[in-house]
Amino acid sequence: MTKAFDMILKNGIVVNHDGEAARDVGVRDGRIAEIGNLQQADAGEIVDCTGLHILPGVIDTQVHFREPGNEHKEDLESGARAAVMGGVCTVFEMPNTNPLTVTEAAINDKLSRAHHRMWCDHAFYVGATHDNARELSELELLPGICGVKIFMGASTGDLLVPDDDGVREVLRHGRRRVAIHSEDEELLRANADLAREGDWTSHPEVRSAEAALKCTQRLLAIAREVKRRIHVLHISTADEVPLLAANKDIATCEVTPQHLTLEGPEVYERLKGYAQMNPPVRDARHRSGLWYGVQQGVFDVIGTDHAPHTSEEKSKPYPKSPSGMPGVQTLLPVMLNHVAEGHLTLARLVDLICHGPNRIFGIAGKGRLAIGYDADFTLVDLQEKRTIEEDWVVSKCGWTPYAGMTCQGWPKGTIIRGRQVMADGELIGSAIGEPVRFQETL
Repeated sequence: MTKAFDMILKNGIVVNHDGEAARDVGVRDGRIAEIGNLQQADAGEIVDCTGLHILPGVIDTQVHFREPGNEHKEDLESGARAAVMGGVCTVFEMPNTNPLTVTEAAINDKLSRAHHRMWCDHAFYVGATHDNARELSELELLPGICGVKIFMGASTGDLLVPDDDGVREVLRHGRRRVAIHSEDEELLRANADLAREGDWTSHPEVRSAEAALKCTQRLLAIAREVKRRIHVLHISTADEVPLLAANKDIATCEVTPQHLTLEGPEVYERLKGYAQMNPPVRDARHRSGLWYGVQQGVFDVIGTDHAPHTSEEKSKPYPKSPSGMPGVQTLLPVMLNHVAEGHLTLARLVDLICHGPNRIFGIAGKGRLAIGYDADFTLVDLQEKRTIEEDWVVSKCGWTPYAGMTCQGWPKGTIIRGRQVMADGELIGSAIGEPVRFQETL
């Protein structure tokens, strides 16, 4: 009897727990039903993947889509459109919006705005404050919530818990992994006078490596004291890598494509305010140290910290210029180029953008290419060479720090729960985004 599927991905190279091999993938009812030789099977839709690698659907666990409150920079629809154009199937969105995502009402408002308006599947962080710490154990279990986010150092928005007692109180309430922006607020304020007007090369002095290291040391001590799992975001210093390696039992960590690719002071001289983010892009020693962390397995995920601002805002003189840059659409071209250049293997990249998010956040049904999982696939051409141009960027901000960069490796298709939403650079159909499910809240 001929096997029948809703969709078959044929003639591609599947990248999963068995390594890389020529296999077909059968989809039924939005989930992976079989992996193997399906050349004789029937399907309502055949996706020819000749020349392509089939990855598990890529997950970006740190994006800022600016809605509500700053929709002139980005909104949930445009940010999700940028995601699927770049081969990203799922995003975790941050709480420093206006109003802040710190209450059940604000969470429900975001979920309502996102449903079938976002092109990709999605989850939201709930922001931690001194005022809502005791409510977090309930808020973190709401549907569509990926976890709690703490800003220990001030960045964009008004969320801030800078003191040890405040952090301790937040970590005492709840049990899911807590994501943290780790920069020491006291040192950031003390260093404010180091900002040289109009000179972005002073940004890594204001937000110094010492501020990042000191805060992460404090954070690890508190987490160990209260026995709470933490996830340290956008590591930017070589000094934090051995510290995090020594605390893997309680701490996972993230690195961004920006910190692996861009380097000061050159990038500040070339891009000026467009190179400014928190924590900063640093010099060659720190970038080399971050790559050591990737190669030694210290980092668990790559997240983009997609945080767009308009060109008008970015053109203000330092330090009036805002921190943050877009990144969700360029995640794969930039990182696949690093694969092509031999900085990491394709298997390691898949671990960082698929398996890692599944593992540390307890995602139900995503992050692996295996029977029973959601039929989320990212199709990539490892041989295609293409230059990143700003007219390709669909984010509302309309710019990228990687403009003019030629990459080997390009996203060619995005399939979410068995429905293709991007093929060869074109959007298909309509927005179908649904909330992500998590094992700890099923």
